[in-house]
Order: sequence, then structure tokens, then C-alpha cells
Amino acid sequence: MEKINFIGAFDKTDLIMYVAKILVEMGKKVLIVDATVEQKARYVIPAIDNNLISYVTNYLDIDIAVGFSNYNEIKQFLGMPESAVFTYDYILIDINNPNLVNSFEIYDARENYFVTSADLYSLKKGLETLRKIEMPLKITKIYFSNQMSKAEDDYLNFLSLGYRIQWQDDKIYFPMQSQDQDIIMENQRLSRIKFRGISSEYKDALIYLAQEISNDQNGVKKAYKQIEKGE
Repeated sequence: MEKINFIGAFDKTDLIMYVAKILVEMGKKVLIVDATVEQKARYVIPAIDNNLISYVTNYLDIDIAVGFSNYNEIKQFLGMPESAVFTYDYILIDINNPNLVNSFEIYDARENYFVTSADLYSLKKGLETLRKIEMPLKITKIYFSNQMSKAEDDYLNFLSLGYRIQWQDDKIYFPMQSQDQDIIMENQRLSRIKFRGISSEYKDALIYLAQEISNDQNGVKKAYKQIEKGE
């Protein structure tokens, strides 16, 4: 089981759903944990009863946990003993709640991503979560931007001085086009995860990210082609 953390105040729900869709197409079992303050998944992902304070729902073969404070609460909801081990291949954790940073065992994750844009709110609000990290942690930056300038990147480095994080040299860029946002909103309205219509830049970034998470370049490319054929 691989844990992958997506940290930060920037809206990450749809990005994580796209990645999960690719992994599921590869035959992987995936759990998404919404550990955010806003709990966006509660509002944009269908559930049998989302009036519950916390629940696990299945959406297009992806399990999604909302409203939990730690893994043991999820196990309890699923009827599993605390000592049991999850059978998921991947757990993708969407987290911006500083109070939950140390509850979801982020130090055990194989990959950690800080997702942000250049706007001051996303940077500073996201750093509130990073501030709670108590042990050294390697983190890769995901920038929702065509290309962050060196000055903008240096500014994030400056803001995070003294934090217990080590920024990786690699950076991933998601250059959001207006058509990408249109597709995302349409997916939410129609309760689906469709890739058709997203920009080639966004698609390439998704494939790269999925390949990095899965360590399977050919498997990701094959899965993506299968998804496109099915659409």
C-alpha cells in the first residue's frame, strides 16, 4: 500500500480524482481521503447519504472517505479492527487541515506534494499546514501555473524558511486553461470523470504525475489510452 499526500490550500479535489481514475484503470484499488477543512468531496462527489458526519462512499470504483480524523476511524466505519491493514494499493490524501497533519501518518507516505498557485492566499494558507510538520519531510511542488517565475518560487522558499521540509528539485506544472475548468465543472454537474476536452498541457501533467506515483510509465500511458477509447 502506497500513501500519497497532497498538501495545501489550493483546490486539489479534481486533480486527485483524475489521478485516481488513471490508477483504477490500471487495475489498482484506490482510496481518497478528504482531510480538508472545506470537505469539498462532500459536495461534488455523489454519496448514498452525505448527511452523515463521516462516511466512505464508492464513486466510479474509487473509494472516498470524508469527515474522518484518522485512519482508525475509517477502519471502524468499514467494520475493520484497528490492527487490520488496508487492502488498497494507493491511499491519496487531500489535506489542508493543520490539526490533522499528524493524524494521517504523513511521514509514512511515499510521495508528498505541495499543491499551490502563486496567489498569496494559496501560499500562506497552505503553509499553515506545513507549519505543523514535526519531522523532516521531502516535498515536491505542484504549481498550478504555466511557469512559476524564479522570483515566485524563491518567495515560497523564503516563506517556508525554518519549516521542517526539504523541497525537491523537481517541480510539476499544471497550466490550467479555461477549457480545463469548463470540463471540470461539467464533470461535477454530470457526476463523471471525463478526460475528453482537457488541454494537452493538463493531460501531459496528469500523465506525468500518475507515472511518478505509480512508477509505471507504460502502464499509465496504456490506461490513459483505454480511458480515451471509452469516452
